[in-house]
Amino acid sequence: MDSKTFFDFMGSLKMYDLTQRLSIHTPPWPSYVPLQIQYFKRIAGAHMGQGANGQIITTSNHVGTHIDGEIHFHASGRSIGQVPMEEWVGAGVVVDISDEVGDYDLYTPEMIMKKVEVKEGDILIINTGYHRYAWDQPESDEVRYFVKHPGPDPSFHEWALQMKIKWIGVDCGSADHPMNTIIRNWHPKPFKEAEAKLIEKYGKAWDEMFPPEEYYQVMHLKLFPKKLVHAENIGGDIDKIKNKRVWIGLFPLRGIELESSMCRIIAFEPPTE
Repeated sequence: MDSKTFFDFMGSLKMYDLTQRLSIHTPPWPSYVPLQIQYFKRIAGAHMGQGANGQIITTSNHVGTHIDGEIHFHASGRSIGQVPMEEWVGAGVVVDISDEVGDYDLYTPEMIMKKVEVKEGDILIINTGYHRYAWDQPESDEVRYFVKHPGPDPSFHEWALQMKIKWIGVDCGSADHPMNTIIRNWHPKPFKEAEAKLIEKYGKAWDEMFPPEEYYQVMHLKLFPKKLVHAENIGGDIDKIKNKRVWIGLFPLRGIELESSMCRIIAFEPPTE
């Protein structure tokens, strides 16, 4: 491909920003430090400075759209800045399963694969529909977003490894089911609701279907040592690109010490003609 053809092609791509808006009002994952922004200088002058606006930002890495890094849960893994860009960018799919899942539900590999072809080595972004409960949306519901969102069934993490998925993205608070995290203990009433729904649908109690010693934060604890990490709190234009193959780029800070990083996630769709 010559340079003109390349630039013409790149200029014809549609871009979709899959990043949630970031604000001091953006809630972090429960118990994490929220985003704090302070001006230390202003154009007209304040706090020993003048002539320009300058800010100090204090935050945890788990606010808004972010990528969980390997060392978030795996001490001998790589930090964000040690991962080459090639691992953050590549071919993938944005899969919409929002018509099949609701509060506390489980999603399966079969749900994903019947919507769109998933190829070995893909980036996988899952639209559960729960981005509509994010802080900046008309249906905003912080408890529902973090405590009641759907999560993977018992086979999902093994399927993701078998498929050699590059990384996973979800449009909700966690790639783990909330009842397989510490949220289960913090919210006993929702846990009872979740377990009652599981028994009604599958005939099994929660710990029977998800033995804690095997499934507690399984998407973190068992996948991060395998270099399969995930992005959480995806949103933005996610509803504009459903069940399609696209080129996806995740752009974190190149922080050598970072265990995770807030990031921008973009999907590129080729022209239809």
